[in-house]
Amino acid sequence: MAVALAAGCTPDAAGSGGAGTGGANPTTAPAPPSTGTPAPAPTTDAPTATPTTDDKPPSPSATPGSKPLMGDGDETEQVRELQARLRQLDFFDRAPTGFYGTMTAGAVKKFQNRRGLPQTGSVDEATWRQLLSVTGKPTADELKPSTTNKLDTPDPRCMTGRVLCISKESRTLAWMIDGKVVSSMDVRFGSENTPTREGVFNVGWKARDWTSTIYHTPMPYAMFFSRGQAVHYSADFAARGYAGASHGCVNVRDKVKLSALFDQVKPGDKVVVHW
Repeated sequence: MAVALAAGCTPDAAGSGGAGTGGANPTTAPAPPSTGTPAPAPTTDAPTATPTTDDKPPSPSATPGSKPLMGDGDETEQVRELQARLRQLDFFDRAPTGFYGTMTAGAVKKFQNRRGLPQTGSVDEATWRQLLSVTGKPTADELKPSTTNKLDTPDPRCMTGRVLCISKESRTLAWMIDGKVVSSMDVRFGSENTPTREGVFNVGWKARDWTSTIYHTPMPYAMFFSRGQAVHYSADFAARGYAGASHGCVNVRDKVKLSALFDQVKPGDKVVVHW
């Protein structure tokens, strides 16, 4: 124990034990003999122990701009805006959902690659700023479009005149005038047993309120083009989507859009149903 105390004492503490040779106080170690040379001052060169964080990863906010604003699993209105802006640039090919999943991450990577940014798949400040600089503020219809299916290339027969251009491939109806799409909407078709006929037809007659004389189901905004087959609103399509099918008609689930289309279409306008 005496050795431990001596190793930890300062020179002042070592000389405070007694007055002389050590015989006066047997419990106190004798002072070292004087050599005429001053005792060295205590050194402070030894490193001072300080807390270290080297073994901890840096905080995400430690590097400016590195903290993701949006990433996998997020579900917000900002994500919906992100998707709408990416869709303006053809990087995102479907209606915005507001959910950040693998398809959104892939679209972000494509944008980042195009702009020379690190391809992280998540949106940081730099990515968001660049996206804002090359896109416009999304409209209400861009943020929540009623047409969730992407239009395909119009059939050549749709490129002249007034046409209801209906694609079985993309499951869309495009109202076109002289080759320009005026409006579009999702549609579904008949089942395998009651298929929707393909070809070129004309609108024969219209009925704003109609009930099927065969199946006794409502057919609002019906525009008949091939005997009993018509384009019309379907409450079942609106409720169940593609889980169901029609009896051969072209069902539309957006009642507001179809109502506006109904007012524009005239008997005699062309109807093209194609793959």
